[in-house]
Amino acid sequence: MCGINGILHLQSQKKVSLSCVTKMRDALEHRGPDDKGVFIENNLGLGHRRLSILDLSAAAKQPFVSQNQRYIMVYNGEIYNFKDFYPELKNKGFVLKTSSDTEVLLLLYQLYGLEMLPRLNGMFAFAIWDTEQKKLVLARDRMGVKPLYYSFYNQTLYFASEQKALFAAGVPLKIAQDSLEEYVFNRFVAGENTLYQNVKKVLPGHHIHIYPNQKVVVQKWWDLKHEIQNQATIQNPVDWFTSTLDASVKLRMVSDAPVGVLLSGGLDSSSILASLKAQNFKNISTFNIGFKEKQHNESHLAKMLSDQLEYPFETIQLEDYQLYEQLLNATYFQDEPIMHLNEPHLLTIAQKAKSKVKVLLSGEGADELMGGYVRYKPLQYPSLLGIIAKMGSFGLFAQKARYEKLIRYAQIPTHAGLVLYNGCNIYPPDIAKQFGLLRAPQNQYRNHIYQEAKEVYPNNLRRQALYFDQHTYLNSLLDRNDRTTMGAGIECREPFLDQRLITGLGSLDDQWFFRGKKGKYILKTAMQERLPSEILNFKKIGLSAPWGDYLIKSAVFKQELSSFAASELFEMPYFNHLDGRKLVRNFQKGDPRMAAYILPLFMMHIWLKTYPTKF
Repeated sequence: MCGINGILHLQSQKKVSLSCVTKMRDALEHRGPDDKGVFIENNLGLGHRRLSILDLSAAAKQPFVSQNQRYIMVYNGEIYNFKDFYPELKNKGFVLKTSSDTEVLLLLYQLYGLEMLPRLNGMFAFAIWDTEQKKLVLARDRMGVKPLYYSFYNQTLYFASEQKALFAAGVPLKIAQDSLEEYVFNRFVAGENTLYQNVKKVLPGHHIHIYPNQKVVVQKWWDLKHEIQNQATIQNPVDWFTSTLDASVKLRMVSDAPVGVLLSGGLDSSSILASLKAQNFKNISTFNIGFKEKQHNESHLAKMLSDQLEYPFETIQLEDYQLYEQLLNATYFQDEPIMHLNEPHLLTIAQKAKSKVKVLLSGEGADELMGGYVRYKPLQYPSLLGIIAKMGSFGLFAQKARYEKLIRYAQIPTHAGLVLYNGCNIYPPDIAKQFGLLRAPQNQYRNHIYQEAKEVYPNNLRRQALYFDQHTYLNSLLDRNDRTTMGAGIECREPFLDQRLITGLGSLDDQWFFRGKKGKYILKTAMQERLPSEILNFKKIGLSAPWGDYLIKSAVFKQELSSFAASELFEMPYFNHLDGRKLVRNFQKGDPRMAAYILPLFMMHIWLKTYPTKF
């Protein structure tokens, strides 16, 4: 697990600056505090910051040179099944010089090129320079667990694990207007675009070739739609799921450094810990973030389970000035305004865990794979939403936040809109009414994924929403996990995102997800004998924080809210017709609808106030 960066001047006679590569690399120091390295060859420069997880010796240092000296690689991630390739490599005549997955990955590329990618079980983002063909390859894992950004600027390609390294190299920090619109409507920018002009992501399951004639070729190497449609029928889903989850957890315990679990107390992370216990793993520490507000707190369940399974447990709460400071830190690590609103909490618990472990397992992905969000429920009977919308015109349930949100959601007139905005807190009709913004952004990537979802699951809005979330919302969650844990110098692994689980679950019938009140029926069934009823039947909370209370009751946040009312945010073209003071007054009066409008703007205010000053 590391931070990678590089520079490729497209004009081959131009030499790469060592100081520029180094500046980019060291902007990522938090991702790799254990070691660092640089490789420069004329118009190509590679940088690497290392967090040592596998083979802690200097032999696995990067940039890594292939045994035939032709290829140079910088790599971020873990190939969990790397030892499976040992016999094959030995039969090919190779003698491994390290016990790292880095060496195996580059040997596989030396033998097979990118044809080796489907054989990998892991999370990764890497760059490989071919010293003979003068070709650069960038590649990213199936689900985008590991980030990789790039920019073509002034006849040069810059790439890095985080945007801040691009800005450190001189790429301009400018907001893209289309992306700003998407942020307002959708909370985050999906697909290859980012909030910034000329800064893009390598898409999950894609690779990019940059040739010496400046030709750039982008290719998709993993296609979830194709994988689901070609998945063999699963005969006994519960047995299959249990054994596959256990196998995935076991693979993700491959480490030469201590491993812990991010344990919320909910079903997903508890299932990970229960799998570890069932497989007799020892010396696993659990880490939890707690809240004093009962309606947000699951820490008592996390402690109960850790005690029952005889694993050490630690918890921490985050409030007031410490929360404010961590909000600023999380915003810097995120590179964009935070949108999940629990980034400061995850950063804090990762920092606490750092003294004990270098790897954390997370339950991320279970909700998007198995239908765990209550917001999927209205999609079962979309025709009823029309009736609910009419109820809203009579002012019913206006003071009950969940019903009020459902009434606003029901006013979306199309099936496409119901899927595209299912993960939002405010919807196009709300934005038109409150902000005066009448035209929704084009969102070409989101529309493309929606079309794929309809092809895989025709006439099934709930499954379409899951597929859509797996390509959009889940990507934002994974980015949050990466930034908050790597901000503390810790690696995060997600066992639910093993490709066998993703594809297999995608092929199962609805009954395995939506039966019962809470969703994730297959997971609950598989865990009946492993988890106590208190966890199996507990009302889902998730890692939600009471930001409405923070902004109104905490002294430091009340002060910042006053600053927000007069923020330079409201001088930007997209927001200059909004009255910040009026928004804050309505929020302070207790209007339950205002938090959904205020919080995205408040977090952008925090970003605008602090982040650009770093460069």
